[in-house]
Amino acid sequence: MSALPFNTVVLFVPQQEAWVVERMGRFHRILDPGLNFLIPVLDKICYVQSLKEIVIDVPEQSAVTLDNVTLQIDGVLYLRIMDPYKASYGVEDPEYAVTQLAQTTMRSELGKISLDKVFRERESLNAGIVDAINQAADDWGIQCLRYEIKNIHVPPRVKESMQMQVEAERRKRATVLESEGTRESAINVAEGHKQAQILASEAQKAEQINKASGEASAILVRAKAKAEAIELLAAALTKHNGNAAASLSVAEQYVNAFSHLAKDTNTILLPANTGDITSMVTQALGIYGALTKPHAVKAPEATLPASDVPEPPSQELPESQQRQAS
Repeated sequence: MSALPFNTVVLFVPQQEAWVVERMGRFHRILDPGLNFLIPVLDKICYVQSLKEIVIDVPEQSAVTLDNVTLQIDGVLYLRIMDPYKASYGVEDPEYAVTQLAQTTMRSELGKISLDKVFRERESLNAGIVDAINQAADDWGIQCLRYEIKNIHVPPRVKESMQMQVEAERRKRATVLESEGTRESAINVAEGHKQAQILASEAQKAEQINKASGEASAILVRAKAKAEAIELLAAALTKHNGNAAASLSVAEQYVNAFSHLAKDTNTILLPANTGDITSMVTQALGIYGALTKPHAVKAPEATLPASDVPEPPSQELPESQQRQAS
């Protein structure tokens, strides 16, 4: 509150100030900013209220939290006089009254929460203090705009325990992050092995399919080549001197077979007439002739009696077989 001005009949009230005038000891009016006239002796300026926003430091005080921790806390209070009449006649000293109300309200609000919430919920704590002050200061013509906690002093032992708690929480987060990294790494390695096995199995499957397809193609090619060779051989045998060519081929194979005897195993089975190549060729040609001899076509509805069945012509054995039979 500023010093009271004297009644000089003509007064100039500054902006954002309210002068409360009493006439003969009773409230008369509030002077507006600008030029004002008063009656000497009868009118007296008793109060001068500033309508600007006022900043008040709330002294440091002790407060006990819900978990029985004693704190030293101070703050800053921002208020404004909304009704000069109530601020002049409702309370003796508005600023002191608001300061005391802020201290008691702050102790009351701190007693409702624990130490951890004091640091986490400072905004809600400030809002609660402002609401409590406005409810009580409404009759004083004062409005509390905001309250800010400035400093919070924690006892040394509590500070050490809080530091240990913070370090433990950091180690916990580091351990969790490390375990999550290890898990992700193991999952990635397992996923890589899985994909590698899948790709390897697919490659093996494709290889087997290609190999089977190649073998099938090779079998078909060999079968076609063999069929063509048989057709060519059959065509060659029907030509002139085909039997002689067949005899020559059998003789060559016979000699080639004897050249490979006793190379793979120790057990050898030999015919009695090993050295008689002519006899072996004759036997081979006889078998060939028996297989290629055309069968007689039977009549569809006529059957010969048993007495009329012609006897098979007598075949003379080759000279080599006669000598072998004797």
